[in-house]
Amino acid sequence: MCRNIKTLFNFDPPATNKEIHEASLQFVRKLSGFNKPSQVNEDIFNQTVEKISLDAKDLLDSLITNAEPRNREVEAKRAHARALKRFGTKPS
Repeated sequence: MCRNIKTLFNFDPPATNKEIHEASLQFVRKLSGFNKPSQVNEDIFNQTVEKISLDAKDLLDSLITNAEPRNREVEAKRAHARALKRFGTKPS
């Protein structure tokens, strides 16, 4: 599950709120062990995702680097090449 969380810092354009939310959701899923929580746990699960999203956004906005921003398309091509090398076929 968590290996799908991607680096969100230092990209041009910056990470969107949706990307930050999706990473936060994956993180909470991993910690809780729930892909979809039961009704009794749903409220706290969703609250936690929102809290982590806000903290992650604050973190990304606060980080500083002198490195040039990475290009999303170039990084996607590199990931695709790694997948081809590792699995020998296109990733699904």
